[in-house]
Amino acid sequence: MSDAVSQPEPPFRARLLRLAAINALSNLMVPLAGMVDTAFLGHLPQIRHLAGVGLAAILFDYVYWTFGFLRMGTTGVTAQAHGRRDREEVVLTLLRACMMSVGIGLTIWLAQEPLREIGFSILSGTQTVEAAGREYWNGRILAAPFTLTNFVLIGWFLGREQSGRVLVLSAVGGFGNIVLDYLLIVRLGMSSYGAGLATAMSQMAMFVVGLSFTVGEWRIARKVARRTFDAQALRRLLALNRDLMIRTLALITTLSVFTNTSSVLGTAFLAATTILERVITMASYFIDGVAFAVETLAGIFESEGRDKSPLLRFAMGTGIAAGVTFALAFAVFPTTLFALLTDHADVLAIIYRHVWWLLPTLFFGAAAYVLDGYFIGLTKGAWLRKSMVTSALLGAAPVTIVAYLMRSTHLLWVGLVMFMVMRAWTLWRLVPRTLNQSPME
Repeated sequence: MSDAVSQPEPPFRARLLRLAAINALSNLMVPLAGMVDTAFLGHLPQIRHLAGVGLAAILFDYVYWTFGFLRMGTTGVTAQAHGRRDREEVVLTLLRACMMSVGIGLTIWLAQEPLREIGFSILSGTQTVEAAGREYWNGRILAAPFTLTNFVLIGWFLGREQSGRVLVLSAVGGFGNIVLDYLLIVRLGMSSYGAGLATAMSQMAMFVVGLSFTVGEWRIARKVARRTFDAQALRRLLALNRDLMIRTLALITTLSVFTNTSSVLGTAFLAATTILERVITMASYFIDGVAFAVETLAGIFESEGRDKSPLLRFAMGTGIAAGVTFALAFAVFPTTLFALLTDHADVLAIIYRHVWWLLPTLFFGAAAYVLDGYFIGLTKGAWLRKSMVTSALLGAAPVTIVAYLMRSTHLLWVGLVMFMVMRAWTLWRLVPRTLNQSPME
């Protein structure tokens, strides 16, 4: 079944900017909620709560973002089906991805205790910091099936150019998390556990709203439900998701080693790194507004056989400009902005000494994020896997090892920058192999 086309499409720049603006607003809800977590915990008398959540976040990066392919794969496949005007395949993509997300989410929920124990046995932290991290884990893990299915719903709406619905979902999750943080942390004094539970409850609310947005597709879903288990389609989806999962594991491992090495260099440095990482996360979600728009349009243009090079050039310029602007804001006004997140003088002193590392990290990171989005839209999972693994092993690992041996905080940041440089370079080399030369406009 084909989607009806009721009016001419706007030029690609207008489409990209419209999608990017809505995506950026929706994406910013997530790190804003995280920054509020940090602000609430950072102003508690004991710093262990902030440091513990930073440590526990490493585990959630593994547990949840290992399955980030549920969002990424869904966007690319949906966008290409949407570009072909194949509505039945669009709905089938949702059904297959939800089947996977529910199964994986329930497995994680059932295995929450061994996952927690294995995770904290590997990570480095003081006894009190680990205790706070365990409390956060116990609250947040309750929403595992809902969180992973939200990945699917967001990816599916993005693939259909329905960024407005993603904005609504993000607003529900973000503002819900802020309100619940206040109630659970400040009013009820639940500290780390309250922060985790607030995040879990906000994810459940997102799921309910997202499911309500799919009601119009239920008739088609009933019609095509038996095709959900088509062997060839499932093999293609599993192959794509396998590559994206390996790619995500390499990414998470690199960032987790960065954070865990920070913990070895001291609790105050770990707390400072957690706050700087929050800034990078906020910037990356903003830049991902552009990257997600590229995912959608690259997938659609690929199915239509249109030239994607102007799209990519424009997106790269927009994404890098956003990253640099964001880094400069925090580097030029560190006292004003970081004081909002913590009032611990020793932590702030460390932040001020390292804040300029945000500039190269976000410059090259922005290029890497946009290129990631481009290749996700084209469903080039194997290329993304090879790029990320190469960047982790040859870009980040050697410098990080030296930083650990020398106990050098600045070298640790050099390793993160080199990781971003390698990501951007390895993907940029592959771009010429993807371009069609038919007119775009």
